[in-house]
Amino acid sequence: MATQHDHRKLGRELGLFDTDPLIGAGLPYWLPDGAAVRHSLEEYIRAAERRAGYRHVYSPVLGKRELYEISGHWAHYSDDMFPPMDLGGEQVVLRPSLCPHHAVIYRSRSHSYRELPLRMAELGGMYRSKLSGVLGGLTRVRAIQLNDAHIFCTLDQVAGEAQAALEMIRKAYEALGITPTRYRLSLPGPGGKYVADPEKWQRSTALLTDVLDRSGLPYEAAEGEAAFYGPKIDVQVTDGAGRESTLSTVQVDFHQPERFDLHYIGADGGKHRPVMVHRSIIGSVERAVAHLIEQHGGALPAWLAPTQLVVLPISDTEWPNAAALAERAAGLGLRAEIAGPERGSLGARVREARLVPYQAVIGAREAADDHVALRLRDGRRIDPQPVGEVLPHISALIGAHSTELWAHATS
Repeated sequence: MATQHDHRKLGRELGLFDTDPLIGAGLPYWLPDGAAVRHSLEEYIRAAERRAGYRHVYSPVLGKRELYEISGHWAHYSDDMFPPMDLGGEQVVLRPSLCPHHAVIYRSRSHSYRELPLRMAELGGMYRSKLSGVLGGLTRVRAIQLNDAHIFCTLDQVAGEAQAALEMIRKAYEALGITPTRYRLSLPGPGGKYVADPEKWQRSTALLTDVLDRSGLPYEAAEGEAAFYGPKIDVQVTDGAGRESTLSTVQVDFHQPERFDLHYIGADGGKHRPVMVHRSIIGSVERAVAHLIEQHGGALPAWLAPTQLVVLPISDTEWPNAAALAERAAGLGLRAEIAGPERGSLGARVREARLVPYQAVIGAREAADDHVALRLRDGRRIDPQPVGEVLPHISALIGAHSTELWAHATS
């Protein structure tokens, strides 16, 4: 990264998110512009998952303590969980993970081998009990919105599903303008925080190692970074200060299918145990947006930008044309606003909108011809063109989740 940006400072300056002591530490709220970014990101990943054959579910953010005792979270992860709440004679917990819920959803119906792989996805909330001293911005929070999915499949299908997840991650990073720092094979380390089943660890580690080797991706093995139930492929990114974090993961899990007694009916008519592949394409929405703010210095790819098009009438005379242009843009699904002369000179308004991908200038000549003179965020200018050609072109680029602003611009 050429310039170091702190998302905590820049995100507040741009009106994307904020915090308040009355709500609590580690519990940021999203302002309208930040909510627009988050919504676009969530819709992108949902659409990508639908195209890849995932079915979306919703599950509650609470679960009985017994649920997490079965999954192993209570024994291996309770330090990061909120204390149980007594409710009607039962103890319920804010969930630290979505996988136990998805295992129960899978178990709720009988499944045939013909249904596998069964890909279940959710953008769901989870909660981690972090100490207040380590909280801050969007990267260290207590309430997390996770892009999560679990694939229930046969052993022979694991490698293909893991490989497909890595390809989804690659495409998402391309659309987001993100370059991964490295790929990590996260393995167990010493200590008692991991499930004690050497045979399952060996099988799952061999599978992920083979996937990485076949993919041709360079990777490093790291002991002590695995999930408590299995190894994982972590996609690492680095912020402007050189701090590395995990954004995306692919994991193989033999543990929870056994704990929840999951099965499918095979071709032989008998019961067989599925394998769970955990995968997250963009990780938590909070961390993804934090990284995007820092990666792009607030100049987000056009499809993510809170305001995608700002209309700049030179004088009040062109205001009706500006309003009509903004309305047509909104009809195409673009996020557009008008910055009129009451907000200063044209130069001042251009500078104020420096992070907006497209600036549409309308003067007397443009208004008379129903044209628009376009300025791109990177400083390029487009000769006046008919509004009916400019807006569909912008809409197509945004709809394709392109990081390019224009195809044929002149300086």
